[in-house]
Amino acid sequence: MRVGAHVSIAGGIDNAVGNELDVGGNCGQIFTHSPQVWQDPNVGDDEAAAFRDGTAADLDGPWVIHSSYLVNLCTPKDDLREKSVDSMQKEVDAADKLDIPYVNVHLGAHTGAGVDQGLDNAVSALDELDIPDGVTVLVESDAGSGTKLGGDFEHLAYVLAESEHDLGVCLDTAHAFAAGYDLSTPDAVADTLSEFDDVVGFEQLACVHLNDSKHDCGTNKDEHAHIGEGLIGEDGMRAFVNHDGIVDHDVPLVLETPNEDGKGFAWNIDRVRTLRE
Repeated sequence: MRVGAHVSIAGGIDNAVGNELDVGGNCGQIFTHSPQVWQDPNVGDDEAAAFRDGTAADLDGPWVIHSSYLVNLCTPKDDLREKSVDSMQKEVDAADKLDIPYVNVHLGAHTGAGVDQGLDNAVSALDELDIPDGVTVLVESDAGSGTKLGGDFEHLAYVLAESEHDLGVCLDTAHAFAAGYDLSTPDAVADTLSEFDDVVGFEQLACVHLNDSKHDCGTNKDEHAHIGEGLIGEDGMRAFVNHDGIVDHDVPLVLETPNEDGKGFAWNIDRVRTLRE
């Protein structure tokens, strides 16, 4: 079972390997820099080598780079689009340097341009990227608040079908739940993942952000909870991690759960392992 968490790179990207091991993970996710600012990854040769060597020696993988929160591929604004494409290009180049196979990105918000135009904006922005061999951009499912796109499985499928690149999908359980896809019971999980398979396809699912939710299904509110202790709950989480589509495709599960109530990533990773039957 491949399960891990989004860990810090404080002190150098190579420190992420030890941070992942400390919480009991065997795969994981990082930011290459603060996600709240426009900043280059700036990965040194020595730390990149140490990261690659440590990963190969101690982890099953994969790693995922999560792009900056400022990236908006759907935007109709030329300046923001240019910054977003430039930021994404630097992330896929950093992934290549680090031997990381995936760069994860939210589609962003159309901010009044409309759903169709927003999706086309995202496709054309992604198509501007020169993606290195061995790196795949993953489009993440969204909670769907405001004019943000990616909350509907159809949005993800459209971008994958229209882009000239071979893209993949990262399904976030808390986001999907917030967007109206119920995951709180075994039957709901079966129905939602059947719909995902019909619309997007499990063969496109490269990663799952496994998070419980502090808010109910369909609220469009994105706030993560400890595994089994949110509104998705233990029954839903157990059904999800044991679903044939997840197990048979050996989909890596990356946690973005909170650090509160005396519980952090280690507790949540342990919880996921106890839920896998």
